[in-house]
Amino acid sequence: MRVFVTGATGFIGSAVVKELLDAGHQVVGLARSEASADALKAAGADVHYGSLEDTVSLTAGAANSDGVIHTGFIHDFSNYVAACETDRKAIAALAAGLAHSGKPLVVTSGTALLASGNVTTEESIRPADSILPRVSELAAADAAALGVNVAIVRLPPSVHGDGDHGFVPMLIHIAREKNAAVYVGDGGNRWPAVHRLDAARLFRLALEKGDKDAVYHGVAETGVPMREIAGIIGKRLGVPVLSKTPEEAADHFGWIAHFAAIDNPSSSELTRNVLGWKPTHTGLLDDMENGTYF
Repeated sequence: MRVFVTGATGFIGSAVVKELLDAGHQVVGLARSEASADALKAAGADVHYGSLEDTVSLTAGAANSDGVIHTGFIHDFSNYVAACETDRKAIAALAAGLAHSGKPLVVTSGTALLASGNVTTEESIRPADSILPRVSELAAADAAALGVNVAIVRLPPSVHGDGDHGFVPMLIHIAREKNAAVYVGDGGNRWPAVHRLDAARLFRLALEKGDKDAVYHGVAETGVPMREIAGIIGKRLGVPVLSKTPEEAADHFGWIAHFAAIDNPSSSELTRNVLGWKPTHTGLLDDMENGTYF
């Protein structure tokens, strides 16, 4: 297949590109700069110039492909609502290029959008009162109405591995800055997690074998307690590990306080059974201990 990949030089997207190439697919990656284009060429992929804001380019890239994997997202959390709106328009543009073709479009979402507390599954839906506005799943539903074969891959709060620049590195940075590794309450709230290479394989399987309107969970570990994550951070940095109330945590963590407190245990049982996905790479805590986080 000729696969168009957005976010193709990012932390997850670059792993997806390699996974697809290793499986014998032709890959065309979205690039907005010469540096990104050079990275794609070095990886063995072709280049399609454009950006997530360039909807005309996205439609053209999708139309000239046999399928699309959309991992691109503008991670500007200071303007998160606008980033989500860009994502919505990008998915609509990709869908326009695939309309009435039956070709696959794999869209990225997150388990953190779901209700807190109980173990979420692929059948769980985003609560109407969610404070997280990311609209990728709503945009995916609109794409399906155009005859696009849409599947959704939900990723956990921690997609880890060397080169991670997500929530775990942010927690480490805050701990360094404030001389304390902190968890909220008793620290029993849980983050599901997956290694980036396992996530990449799931994206490929969703493209090759995914059912229309299916939702898959890229979850290798159902839930890692935050006190254990904070414990490793404290040990490796040599700083105290402390509990804070939700009010204190809001001041300590700033805008990521919601994520530091979220209890988001998630299952991938259906995904594993349907697609034959079997995560094989190291878990989050072992990766923190032995990877490049510190």
